[in-house]
Amino acid sequence: MADRVVFVCSCEETMPIDAAAIARGCGGRVREAEQLCAAQLDRFKAALGEGVPVTVGCTAMAPVFAEAAEDAGAEVPLTFVDIRELAGWSREAKRTGPKMAGMLAAAAEPMPPVALVPMKSAGVALVLGRDVVAIDAAAVLAEKLDVTVLLDGREAVEPRTGVAFPVLAGRVRAATGWLGAFELMVDGYARPRPSSRTAYEWGPPRDGAKSTCDVVVDLRGGPALFHETRQGYLRADPADAAAVERVVRQAGELVGEFDQPRFVAFEAGLCAHGRNRKTGCTRCLDLCPTGAITPGKDSVILSAEICAGCGACAAVCPTGAAQYALPPAEAMARRVRTMLLGYAEAGGRDAVVLFHDAEHGLPLLTALGRFGDGLPANVLPVKVNAVSSLDLGLLVAPLAWGAGAVRVLMPARRAEGAEGLLRNFGYAAEICAGLGLGADRVAGIERDDPFALGADLYGATLLRCVANPSRFLALGAPRELLAAALSELHRAVASDVSVVPLGTLAPLGAAVVDAAGCTLCLACTSACPVGAFTANPATPELRFQEDACVQCGLCVATCPEKVISLAPRVNFAPEAKTPVVVKAEAPAVCTRCAKPFGTASSIARVKQKLAGHWMFADPARLAVLELCEECRMVTASEGGIDPYAGPTRPVTKTTEDWMREAERAKRREEE
Repeated sequence: MADRVVFVCSCEETMPIDAAAIARGCGGRVREAEQLCAAQLDRFKAALGEGVPVTVGCTAMAPVFAEAAEDAGAEVPLTFVDIRELAGWSREAKRTGPKMAGMLAAAAEPMPPVALVPMKSAGVALVLGRDVVAIDAAAVLAEKLDVTVLLDGREAVEPRTGVAFPVLAGRVRAATGWLGAFELMVDGYARPRPSSRTAYEWGPPRDGAKSTCDVVVDLRGGPALFHETRQGYLRADPADAAAVERVVRQAGELVGEFDQPRFVAFEAGLCAHGRNRKTGCTRCLDLCPTGAITPGKDSVILSAEICAGCGACAAVCPTGAAQYALPPAEAMARRVRTMLLGYAEAGGRDAVVLFHDAEHGLPLLTALGRFGDGLPANVLPVKVNAVSSLDLGLLVAPLAWGAGAVRVLMPARRAEGAEGLLRNFGYAAEICAGLGLGADRVAGIERDDPFALGADLYGATLLRCVANPSRFLALGAPRELLAAALSELHRAVASDVSVVPLGTLAPLGAAVVDAAGCTLCLACTSACPVGAFTANPATPELRFQEDACVQCGLCVATCPEKVISLAPRVNFAPEAKTPVVVKAEAPAVCTRCAKPFGTASSIARVKQKLAGHWMFADPARLAVLELCEECRMVTASEGGIDPYAGPTRPVTKTTEDWMREAERAKRREEE
């Protein structure tokens, strides 16, 4: 923030400004004002000429400042922060200097650009219906779109004369796709008979017809084909005239090229869903409410066109294969860190980080500031695109950076995809309780009323921050951030606890091997997608590194002896960061060339099982098992070993042979 101009305006002296605290917390060239957007706008224009970024502590008049910058031809970066509704307009306004400092400092953290997913619609629309409502809707849409009507045939519909669009019959069996790329399978597909008089009569039906379109307008009144967030799919009850009119109006606008944010960045190589036809992690599949994630061969498949941005997959992904990108967790963590450090530098303590979204949370906070007591001075609001995308690292890291508590503002009616966030609340509570901090450090606040929210925040018990907050950098993928946050939190509380058990499906833990039953087949090493299980190339040895384990369960599914089990937990011991030998045995040594191969115990087991076999009746044959793979071939070729030599093997009998012998035996008994 050093090379930046920071304007703090008292908004016509409706809130106090502690410029000294703000300067300590966010640095930069802090300048005060009382009416920056009007009478003192020249101060803002003059700052534009300094050629450094400008941060303005106001969002209400952001268009005024943006227009002034455009008129001046200034190209300096502009950022805006709401220090009025979210800080200064509060019954604790006199103590909000550190809070304003933290918020202004956080605004300097750059956010990466948002990647976009392009979609294109040529305006080909399919209207699904059961009655004349579909015909009427299609007549309106036909002015803008290329329309086809598909009636399900449940009700008699009077034919229209001179309609400019096809009217067909059929029932949708399956549907896939999104805006610009829908594909529907239709059974009972039929064209109307030309002789239809009082009601449509249909020709011969055909199953398995395929229909492709850009937009689907569903007026059947039955179960939905897709989740309500699917782009290009519009649905309304045909009995609700207002709803029908609304979707018809929306459908008429879906022509052209469209972009939606790429909410989740997905890297298939990190996915722990499957290996070698074994299924491991299914956390994202179980939670995705829109059907954007489907199973693949080794990894899941994420459709960016279908994704609605709830971020539930990113909140629970143990490997970081699915990472929320609006913004990325690393960028959001940097902003939270900067806010907390700035707040502390300005003299603030025991902060409560309040995550909220723009759609539900921001209106509540704004209303609380305008019409209620505002936010407490120690509550630092952090806006995210979707609260359900918050992973465990983002919830725990603020505690290590000096926050006393973390709260997430959620709707009273729990949104789809929130289950992953609730799981993370549980894991955070277990970790904090295990470290002696109490189980109430991280939690959600489910409110729709701003005054009830204010009562919750002002009535909450003050939770003291850790005695020695960390300043570790927010770097790396979500799992790396989580590992650093847990390590620093453990150090900050000076706890002697080394292991904290966690609930099921936690992203951390150990894979416990029953060494007595392990045969060192090493199948787990090839199945493990993160290299937690490794082998020693020099000797029969299985090693496990706990901090790499993501609890995907692929090792459990792959182990032929079924001697591996998962133990979700956080292990703070140094041993968790290094490979530990799980099982080691003496190698089998080739009796011909002294080369080590396999394990002595496995060779002994094989010899024991084959000892009574007719092919190994000769001790020389059994001794071949003690040779390495190269020496076995040499011995077989030089020693003239015939694998088919030996006692005469039993003659193979077919079913007819057994039946023939039974028939002969029966005749002999009769004679």
